[in-house]
Amino acid sequence: MKGNNMRTRRARCLLALLAALVVVAAGCGNDDDADVREAQEVSLQLQWVPQSQFAGYFAARDLGFYEDVGLNVTIIDGGLDIVPATVLDSGGADFAISWVPRGLVPREEGLNITNIAQVFQRSGTLQVSFADAGIDGPADLEGKLVGNWGFGNEFELFAGLNSVGLDPQSDVTLVQQDFNMTALINGDIDAAQAMTYNEYAQVLETVNPDTGELFQPEDLSVIDWNEVGTAMLQDAIWADADRLEDDPEYRDMAVRFVEASLRGWIHCRDNFQECVDIVLAASPPFGGPSHQAWMMNEVNALIWPSPGGVGVMEQALYDQTIDVATSQGILQAAPDAGAFRTDIAEQAVANLRAAGHDVSGNGFTRIQVEVAEGGN
Repeated sequence: MKGNNMRTRRARCLLALLAALVVVAAGCGNDDDADVREAQEVSLQLQWVPQSQFAGYFAARDLGFYEDVGLNVTIIDGGLDIVPATVLDSGGADFAISWVPRGLVPREEGLNITNIAQVFQRSGTLQVSFADAGIDGPADLEGKLVGNWGFGNEFELFAGLNSVGLDPQSDVTLVQQDFNMTALINGDIDAAQAMTYNEYAQVLETVNPDTGELFQPEDLSVIDWNEVGTAMLQDAIWADADRLEDDPEYRDMAVRFVEASLRGWIHCRDNFQECVDIVLAASPPFGGPSHQAWMMNEVNALIWPSPGGVGVMEQALYDQTIDVATSQGILQAAPDAGAFRTDIAEQAVANLRAAGHDVSGNGFTRIQVEVAEGGN
């Protein structure tokens, strides 16, 4: 019996040794294969089509920043008929990019989503007119033909009119505007809605028939809602609030996703042309090389500097957004504290800072971008 016990023990030891060797062999396999096997699938819903407005996310994907934190990210194009908040809440995406009001309204209607990273630190919305129209501020819009896109893009304009005692419904003539500057250039409206990074550049990319040269900034007059005090926060990263509370793995994924995304935006701040090229390689890109370069420059200016750390909400700007939203009836009441949270962005920023990244960009300045006809 004693001999049998010895043989049994030897057999067990051999089996244990073989098992250990299998584990070691598995650990010595191809690291890239292991990363592929272990990477979590993540989807991001954009608010609009591929363009430099979203360059940081494309950079994070194409340069491997998401892969570095164990994520395989699929970026989903947006469009006129896409509501990112709805896609997110329905489970169609893990995260979404949306302007703050466009996230808060569906939230008030019952979608439990939350802002986890406020990427844009200021608004890019303008009201643009030709200089000879004499429109230098909101009060000068009285009696004018005023273009706006609708779809929730008009709130800053309406609040700006109210701030000088004008009623948007009676003191100006509102005109539904396409997402371009054709109506302004053709003289069909006196003032047009524009984004600093898109439609404003479209005018500068157009030939002035009176001179035969491209329009110049001095040909235009601009109302900047940041200066008026009715600007609202725009692009932010939104997450599913229920999943954040109920699923620790999703929260961990959110931190990693925000960290890699913000690293993408840091890269685009410091590697301007590379990010323009990444966007141009996206399918389908919106606009030509000079237009995307202009957009990259202006989008960077909406993010940087970020004194509190990129992606971390600044309370004063959030409060202003809520004041505008409630005064305009966009929101019935101020949202509760769950509408945004800073812990995820703060953790992501701390990780980036520890890795040696500049998370504030206090020395940022725009570069000089040369526009070309048609944005080409």
